[in-house]
Amino acid sequence: MILDKIALILTVIGGINWGLVGAFDFNLLTFLFGFAPIIVSILEVIVGIAALYTAYAYWAK
Repeated sequence: MILDKIALILTVIGGINWGLVGAFDFNLLTFLFGFAPIIVSILEVIVGIAALYTAYAYWAK
């Protein structure tokens, strides 16, 4: 299903971002969209929802 793939891609992007934050104290979302903090917040919420959806889809099968 396309929604599963989109959620997985967003979850992977979120994981990569957290890896960058932990390893290098570099937030990719802030780097790309730092001029508009509300966009960063919205994207972080979307990635969080995608992670919850991905976890649910994994365990619901």
